[in-house]
Amino acid sequence: QVQLVESGGGLVQAGGSLRLSCAASGSIFSVNAMGWYRQAPGNQRELVAVITSGGRTNYAESVKGRFTLSRDNAKNTVYLQMNSLKPEDTAVYYCNAQGYRYQVWGQGTLVTVSS
Repeated sequence: QVQLVESGGGLVQAGGSLRLSCAASGSIFSVNAMGWYRQAPGNQRELVAVITSGGRTNYAESVKGRFTLSRDNAKNTVYLQMNSLKPEDTAVYYCNAQGYRYQVWGQGTLVTVSS
């Protein structure tokens, strides 16, 4: 089993920055990819960014050039650096880890961007 603990959400003004962290523990060796999804009120959960065990990253078009996903293998942690935040980035952000025939979600952290 893999457990995820998120941190770093909060309230920020438009144009500001936040960094989200997601620390993984447990059967880390089984994880193939980790990333972040988000869900705004009334919307479906959507991919923000993901990084594979091989280091390949993929971003939603809406965040390209503004968000950067990175990882620290020594700490089993992924980071989502969010710059130039917009009100439409307001959502609950969920960390996700995927392995063979499973996926695990964090508890979610709220990001609110005021205009």
